[in-house]
Amino acid sequence: MNWMQQMDVQRAELRELNELNFSRVDARLVATQAQVAELRQELQAGLARFETKLEQRTADLIKWSFVFWVGAVGAIAVLAGVLR
Repeated sequence: MNWMQQMDVQRAELRELNELNFSRVDARLVATQAQVAELRQELQAGLARFETKLEQRTADLIKWSFVFWVGAVGAIAVLAGVLR
């Protein structure tokens, strides 16, 4: 009879230890999920800034390409007029 009571006590202790360990794991999981959510927000903000800079650079490139080609066509037109 004593042996059965000892087994019951050991099972109860083991159950409590397992519940404690599971609660620790759950707490770590919640903390990790919060960190992942925070990193996701930072990544989205950084990506938005990157997209804005990329759009600005593309607009600048198009603008300067237009200026270059207008200048080149103008120079060719002037040379064609002088050489006639």
